[in-house]
Amino acid sequence: MAMVNVNRKNTDQFYRYKMPKLLAKVEGKGNGIKTVIVNMVDIGKSLKRPAAYPTKFFGCELGAQTQIDLKNERYIVNGAHDGEKLQEILDDFIQKFVLCPECENPETVLHVEIKKERIGQKCIACGYSGVISLTHRLITFILKNPPGQEESVTPSKKDKKNRRDKKGNNAQSGAQNGCTSPSHDSNEADAIPVIETPTARTDAFGDDDWSEDTSEAAVKARELEGLSMRTKGLTMTDDLELTEQQRLQIFYSFVEEKKKLNDLVSKAIVAEAERLEVMDKAVLVLAELLFTEDMANQMTKYSAIFKKFLTNNQKAQKHLLGAFEMLVGKSFPEKLMPKVPRLLQLLYDKDFLEEEVVLEWASKVSKKYVSKETSAQIHEKAAPFIKWLQEAEEESSEDDDEEDEPIEVVYATAAEKEKMVAEQKQKEDGGDDDFDIDEI
Repeated sequence: MAMVNVNRKNTDQFYRYKMPKLLAKVEGKGNGIKTVIVNMVDIGKSLKRPAAYPTKFFGCELGAQTQIDLKNERYIVNGAHDGEKLQEILDDFIQKFVLCPECENPETVLHVEIKKERIGQKCIACGYSGVISLTHRLITFILKNPPGQEESVTPSKKDKKNRRDKKGNNAQSGAQNGCTSPSHDSNEADAIPVIETPTARTDAFGDDDWSEDTSEAAVKARELEGLSMRTKGLTMTDDLELTEQQRLQIFYSFVEEKKKLNDLVSKAIVAEAERLEVMDKAVLVLAELLFTEDMANQMTKYSAIFKKFLTNNQKAQKHLLGAFEMLVGKSFPEKLMPKVPRLLQLLYDKDFLEEEVVLEWASKVSKKYVSKETSAQIHEKAAPFIKWLQEAEEESSEDDDEEDEPIEVVYATAAEKEKMVAEQKQKEDGGDDDFDIDEI
């Protein structure tokens, strides 16, 4: 089996951290086409991470559903994907969730703190200890499926019961033998194995603070805790299982909290929208939370945030016009209705909206965001701006047509101009003399 460096940026041929090169096999056809990661279990062992983590990471990055079958060791990403592309995405996973930020060695362990909703990372090689950034969508999956615990995508009720019974038996057996780590069988391929280094402790994989209590009481407590976390809100729910409306509600709460803390950083807001897969409709939330009757000034203030969503995204621009109708027609009609032409021109001048999108919006009245009567009133108010936009487009088109005709441009000094005038006059006089001769 071909081996590659875990950190492929390191081209040293004697680099001691190796992993199998990713092997991808495309199966099926049509809507049922899928890509099987043939050696994902071996890759997971090399990275000291559950094989489900990079598989789920592929799904997040590619926007595809994933299937994880622990029993048969099958890790699948829906759709047809090239092995080299998946290898590049795996490099990104390794950079974010495996390599130490300090020494860039892959001798790190993850410690999931469910109550605090954070994931710690500790490096055995250099002693680094820190927290992983929570901006990636994979974080939710890791919080629900901590390292060392079995996870399954679609377990049956019988499987769940057998798994609980098995965990209880293993915990009791371990307690009797004085063990603090759960036993692993062939079906637990994605549990974190011990790093075989001279400095690593094989019984605890680091400090005692990083170990998991696997007694029967602790297992039940974690199950109850997981249940309470799922019922207390949507933040711990697998985003792909939520409706779009629910994900927009999560995004609303996120931006609302950032606004209260005066921490509206465009990068963080975009990352959250990408995580929740609501990039197109995020502007509806942003407009509701960030725009008031002082919308004209607020466009400049929040321009950087909005442009991250609107640039080259006509779907988002159409949703922004919907939000505009709601602000004008519902939220602040008395203040904003008279300012419709000016506000639309500002949205256009500041590159929030493209001309094509505005003209398409103006072509028909819709009751999608406000009543048809209110929408008609807004369109009526917008008429002067739309007329100006259409005329500007027509003039531009005429200018383009004129450019097709050859134009002679003459650059001459004052003396040259006088000479040309004299020559022209002489020609005219000469023309008259010729005419007189003919007359005779």
